[in-house]
Amino acid sequence: MGAGRDHPAGVALLPLPVSVPQGAGRGRAFSWRPTLLTTTLLTATLLVISTAATAQTESPGQTLKRVEQDLQTDKALQKQLDRQSQTLQKELDELRDRLIGLADQERAQEDELVHLEESLTALETQERNQAEKLEGERQQIAALLAALQRVARIPPEAALARPDGPVDTLRSALLLRDTVPALRARADALAQALTRLAETRETLQAQRSRTYAARLTLIDRQKEIGQLVARREELSRQTEEERQQVAQRTARLTGQAADLRQLMDRIEAERRAAAAMAAKREAERLEAERREAERRLAEQKAAEQKLADQKAAEQRQAEQKLAEQRASDQRARAEAETARAAPSAPAGERLPVGGRVTVRYGEADRYGATSRGVTIQARAGSTVVSPQAGTIVFAGPFRGYGQILIVEHSHGYHSLIAGFGRIDTAVGRRVATGEPIGLMPADGSPDLYFELRRHGQPINPQRGFGAPEGKGQG
Repeated sequence: MGAGRDHPAGVALLPLPVSVPQGAGRGRAFSWRPTLLTTTLLTATLLVISTAATAQTESPGQTLKRVEQDLQTDKALQKQLDRQSQTLQKELDELRDRLIGLADQERAQEDELVHLEESLTALETQERNQAEKLEGERQQIAALLAALQRVARIPPEAALARPDGPVDTLRSALLLRDTVPALRARADALAQALTRLAETRETLQAQRSRTYAARLTLIDRQKEIGQLVARREELSRQTEEERQQVAQRTARLTGQAADLRQLMDRIEAERRAAAAMAAKREAERLEAERREAERRLAEQKAAEQKLADQKAAEQRQAEQKLAEQRASDQRARAEAETARAAPSAPAGERLPVGGRVTVRYGEADRYGATSRGVTIQARAGSTVVSPQAGTIVFAGPFRGYGQILIVEHSHGYHSLIAGFGRIDTAVGRRVATGEPIGLMPADGSPDLYFELRRHGQPINPQRGFGAPEGKGQG
C-alpha cells in the first residue's frame, strides 16, 4: 500500500535514519551513536503510533490541526538536520583539505623515490664496472706471480748451467729486479681499489635501504588516502539519505494537509450558503431603511475614495522610486561580483598526476595525430587529483579512452582526464583544487592523458588556467 494509507488518520511511519559515524582519518576508531535527528524522529514515530487508535473519532478540523502540528515538527527536524549537515560539511571540508595535503606529500614522495632509484641504478653500474676492472687486474697480477714462482724454483747451479750466456742471465736478473717493485705498486693499487669497492657496496646497501623505506612510506600514504576517500564518500551518502527521508515525510504530510483543507473548505462553503439565504430574507426587510443610510455612506465613500486615490498615487510614485533604486543597487552588485569572479593569472602549472610528460600539446602522438592535450607517464598506483576546482559532469568508460573524467570549471573551462585504474568520485560531485579523484593502474608504467578546453576549444594545459583564449586545434 502507498504511504499515507497504512493508518486511519493517513499518517505514514518514517524509517529511522542511519547513525552518524564519529571521527575520521587514519588511526582513529569509528564510534557509532544515535544522532539528535534519530532520537527526535523516534519520538515523533511513537507519537504517531499512540494517536493512530483515536484517529477514527477525530473530526476533519482536529485531524488537520494534528497534521499541521506534525508539519511544524518536521520543520524543526529540518532545521536540526541543516545544523547537522553544516557539521558534516565542515568535516567534509577538513577531509578534502587532508586529502589535498596527502596527495601533495605522495607527489613529493614519488619524486624522491624516482631520484633514489636513479641513484641506485648509477651505484649498481659503478659497482659492476669496478668489479670488472678489479677482475682484470687480479688476473694480470696472478700471471706475474706465477712467472716469478717458476723462476724462484730454479737453483743457482741450474741457472749457471743454462745455455744462455752471462749477459742474458744478467739481463733477466735486472728485468726481474725491476718487475718486483712494479708488481708491489700494482698490488697496493689493487688493495686500494678493493677498499673503494667495499665502500661503494656499503653505499649501495644504504641506498637500497633508503629506497625500500621510501617505497614503504609511499604505500602508507596511498593507504591513508584510500581510507580518507572512503570516509568522504560515506559522509556524503549519509547526508543525502537523511535529507531525502525528511523531505519525503514532509511531502506526505503536506499532501494530507491539502486534502483536509479542501474538505474543510466545502463544509464552510455549505454553511455560508445557508447563512446567505437567511441574510437575504433579512436584507429584503431592511432594504428601505438602508437606502438612506447607503446614500449618506456613498457620499462619505466618494470623499474617502478621492483621498485614497491621492494616497495611492503617492504610494505608486514612492514604489517606483524604490524599484529604480533597487535596480540600480542590483546592477552595482552584479558588476562587483563580475569583477570579483574574473579569472586571475595562473599560479603555476598543476598537472593531475606527477610524472614525465611524454607528449606535449601540439606534438604528434604515437598514432601520428596532433595531440590536443598532454600525455604523462606516471608511477603505477599514483593518486590523480583535480587540476582545478569544479563539478564532475562525466565519470566512466568512453569508447577507446577507457575510464575517463570530465570536470567543469568556471569561466568556460573543462578538463578531460583519461587513463584511470580507478575513479573515486561521481557525477555531480564538487571537487576542490588538488583533491584526489582516482588512482592510476596498479601495474606497469601507465600513461595519463590530460586535455583542457575553454568554450569547447582545446588549449595548452601546461599554460594553466586563466591563459588567453585561442582557437586551439581541432
